[in-house]
Amino acid sequence: MTPTLEMVEAQALALGASDRARLLDRLISTLDSDPTIESAWMEEARRRDAEIDAGIVMPIALADALTTLRNGLS
Repeated sequence: MTPTLEMVEAQALALGASDRARLLDRLISTLDSDPTIESAWMEEARRRDAEIDAGIVMPIALADALTTLRNGLS
């Protein structure tokens, strides 16, 4: 039986924080070799930069973002 996205997601979320982080690193590294994804990320970065410049969203400090991420993984 081929696992569904929901099954894989449930298994990933059941992992401990360090294993989820390792899995995320591996998944991200597979994206680096796809020029389509690279282009999409560049477009997203430009869109977000424009939103900041226009005052639509407010940036947050890296330290605050990392704290929020760490709290979500624990």
